[in-house]
Amino acid sequence: MKHVVNPSSYAPMIAVTRGEITESFHWGAAAVVDINGHLVASYGDPQLVTFLRSSSKPIQALPLIELGGKEAYQLSAKEISLMCASHRGMDIHVDVLTGLHQKTGLSEEDLMCGVHPIPDRATAEALLLKGEQPSQKRHNCSGKHTGFLIQALIRGLPTENYIDLQHPVQQLVLKTFAEMCALPEDQIQLGTDGCSVPVYAVPLLNAGLAFASLCDPLNLSEKRAEACRVITGAMTAEPDMVAGPGQFDSELMKAGAGSIISKGGAEGYQAIGLLPGAMGENSPALGIVYKISDGDAAGRARPLVGVEILRQLGALPFLKTELLAGFDARRIYNWRKVPVGEIKPVFQLEFH
Repeated sequence: MKHVVNPSSYAPMIAVTRGEITESFHWGAAAVVDINGHLVASYGDPQLVTFLRSSSKPIQALPLIELGGKEAYQLSAKEISLMCASHRGMDIHVDVLTGLHQKTGLSEEDLMCGVHPIPDRATAEALLLKGEQPSQKRHNCSGKHTGFLIQALIRGLPTENYIDLQHPVQQLVLKTFAEMCALPEDQIQLGTDGCSVPVYAVPLLNAGLAFASLCDPLNLSEKRAEACRVITGAMTAEPDMVAGPGQFDSELMKAGAGSIISKGGAEGYQAIGLLPGAMGENSPALGIVYKISDGDAAGRARPLVGVEILRQLGALPFLKTELLAGFDARRIYNWRKVPVGEIKPVFQLEFH
């Protein structure tokens, strides 16, 4: 099934100015959805079909927890959080992954995520000084891949080629993802992610529903509901496992103090989930998903969009906003620390 994205699905979200001139824009689209699939607010086209990339990781981890993986291997909050992560390859992440491999009998050789440069600069420089090369353990998806392998172990399945779409592990992950999005499996657009596992594209509206349901699984079976609570509990308890200190996902979850989950993906995708009560007593769970059309390679647009959406929803008064100051609208300085412009939101959500 071929899908062509209409450029008109996107609208300006972030402006970057220099002097009195708007020098560039980041365009995007967003959807805010409740657990009943109601579109609470949107910007651009909420039916935009696009890949979640790594934003899907918390949902991809659900089958392992539903199968009893937490109990079978006494998985800690740090270990489960790492399975939902796009981590920075820091020692804090490798230490947890190494312990997870030891308790399950897995090893780095079992991973099929590949090797990439280490995102965390201090870690990369330290390894360079030691003459150590990057490894699969430091790949940002190594936790997710380990989760897939543990699912195979629990089910008595071969661990070879666990990344293939036809492997029972990936078939169960796809089935679970489709159910969380309230879509038939044949309506999930498929691709291959940077770490070689299947990746899914669905309308923003359906992805928002998945994250709202993850945060408040009221409409789900008890087994899945408990798995959702385990996932969100681990992410909020150990936010530095999900990305790393100073990173938007981790700092937003710290600012939410147990009331928010956040997971970014490649090419400008971002998912945020508000748990019930995040915006005050009796406030509903919400799934917030958005896509920056240019891919946001520098990562400057997504955090600002996320903070602004939370502001327009009325969530900021309930957060530790001092942790989010570096991700909000701000001045731009040149190399001599002279203010030359600003980066700011220019969008207004449409409430439905």
